[in-house]
Amino acid sequence: MESKHQIDKVSAAGLLIAFGIIYGDIGTSPLYVMQAIIGNEIISEEIIFGSLSCIIWTLTLQTTVKYVILILRADNRGEGGIFALFALVRKNARWLTVPAILGGSTLLADGIITPPISISSAVEGLEIIYPHIQIIPIVLTIITIIFLIQAFGTTVVGKAFGPVMVIWFSMLAILGVSQIMHHPEIFKAFNPLYGYTLLAEHPGGFWMLGAVFLCTTGAEALYSDLGHCGKDNIRVSWVMVKSALILNYLGQGAWLLTQTGTLLSGRKPFFEIMPDWWLLPGVGIATLAAVIASQALITGSFTLISEAIRLNFWPKVRLIYPSNQKGQLYVPSINWLLWLGCMAVVLYFKESANMEAAYGLAITLTMVMTTLLMSYYLYIKKVNIYLVILFLLLYLSIEGAFLGANLLKFSHGGWFTILMATIVASLMTVWLRAFYIKLRLTEYTKLENYLPAIHELSRDISIPKYATHLVFMTNASKPSEIETKIIYSIFQKRPKRADVYWFIHVDTTDDPYTMEYKVLSDEDTDDNIIKINFRLGFRVEQRINLFFRKVVEDMVLNKEVDITSRYESLNRQNITGDFRFVVLERFLSFENDLPFIEQLVMKTYFFVKDFTTPEDKWFGLDSSSVKIEKIPLIIRPVENIKLRRVYS
Repeated sequence: MESKHQIDKVSAAGLLIAFGIIYGDIGTSPLYVMQAIIGNEIISEEIIFGSLSCIIWTLTLQTTVKYVILILRADNRGEGGIFALFALVRKNARWLTVPAILGGSTLLADGIITPPISISSAVEGLEIIYPHIQIIPIVLTIITIIFLIQAFGTTVVGKAFGPVMVIWFSMLAILGVSQIMHHPEIFKAFNPLYGYTLLAEHPGGFWMLGAVFLCTTGAEALYSDLGHCGKDNIRVSWVMVKSALILNYLGQGAWLLTQTGTLLSGRKPFFEIMPDWWLLPGVGIATLAAVIASQALITGSFTLISEAIRLNFWPKVRLIYPSNQKGQLYVPSINWLLWLGCMAVVLYFKESANMEAAYGLAITLTMVMTTLLMSYYLYIKKVNIYLVILFLLLYLSIEGAFLGANLLKFSHGGWFTILMATIVASLMTVWLRAFYIKLRLTEYTKLENYLPAIHELSRDISIPKYATHLVFMTNASKPSEIETKIIYSIFQKRPKRADVYWFIHVDTTDDPYTMEYKVLSDEDTDDNIIKINFRLGFRVEQRINLFFRKVVEDMVLNKEVDITSRYESLNRQNITGDFRFVVLERFLSFENDLPFIEQLVMKTYFFVKDFTTPEDKWFGLDSSSVKIEKIPLIIRPVENIKLRRVYS
């Protein structure tokens, strides 16, 4: 894996990948923002200068200052996103779980509407040339292709998309400048007073903030995708990106100055500033850029889910690492769930104008939650308390205003993303609650109490040998402890005689790329009972089979263990003994008398678990040498059983 220094280092390749992955969402906002702001209003200088001023200062305060300058500092060894930020602060305050779950679920829900709105906005440009063209089938086809290519990894995607985005931002700047030249007075929009006047004095001006917010929706994805190309590459490339965006918005404003006193009537300012001869190639480039807008949220969603799994917020689903490059990840189940959601959005809303009404509400909540977590991060980092309070109040005020304006969208389609976010947040809550219930009720015992019995079992030739080396996955983090369910499996489930018993425990650390292990010393355990504690970062693929093999090789080299077969005929030929893994899976026992809420939580947990990756595959174990054993989970035994014996 690449080091943090390597991925943060500014390079041409890093900048190209940043363009290809990071800026799709925020980079395609000029396609629909001005159209969404003006809507059915009569075009006036007050609206033009006021809305442009709001856009410029939103990009400056919200995207540049909050995310690019400040929040990118809160990286967890190069990893970003709301869950990486939560991992940095969770030891200090358990209540931060609430904003983490809310923020993560709303960001995931936003990933369902970003591809449809970006691609629909771009493809609808074809209607200017071909008025009767069917847009929906084209949009559905493009979305399907995007999700099909995810399995190749973001390195391939980033290198392919990077040059396209460079062309896209160059086109934005050139189109903007071509209009600004005719109306240089548009630069007055940099004055924040125009924005204040629009919001405070124009009838309905405050509600325009809901549309203004669309210019910065990709900022959270920018932070989530930090691990894919590093913060220095993001900061350097953002200079060009922000310049191109502002120039294009100003160019659209310059064109709108020529349309004062009229209605847009379905016209799209972005395509209106294009010369007729460039319209077809312009639509093509816009469509490619919209594809990349989708990529930013999809890669961010993959990162989000992988982090949620390690933090016990999400079921253990299959994770694929397409390359050895740091941050490269593909999550098939999320990929296809997002695809289904995107298809539903296109079929339900049909046009980008309808999607604009639904877009932004969920991501506003994500940004508010990020502000809360970031404020606490600054606090524990001993930043001056007055600066922390200033940061908190400033951004809660800004995002609170955006949230208030976006609430108007709820009945116009915003309910869809809130519904999706509620479903995701409910699943995260159930998974975390079930984790703590199981943790509370998992019983541990002292391993030393069973050493004599294990020795005796190991020497008892009346019992058929189960394996030369028997390996158990254990949740016991203390070296001296073991779960009672493992003792039950060894002695009662079916007596398991082995020559060497191995107990493997995996600790997931808040540091994303930790890869360490510890073997108990001889004084802690016994020569035929060995316990290994792995410490793996929350972004490390848990390939326990491979890691365990490496540990055994190291121990053999250090003469700490003899892995030669204990069967005499095989021992004489120096053949390695067999290894067998035992994974204990819980199921909800019928012998339970649970309160309604806990019963609902555990039944939901076990229902969902049936559709997720089995424990052996999650740990990367070789299925040919793994035994799965079902162990009943008795949460609260039924009490006061009134059973009476009768005699005939």
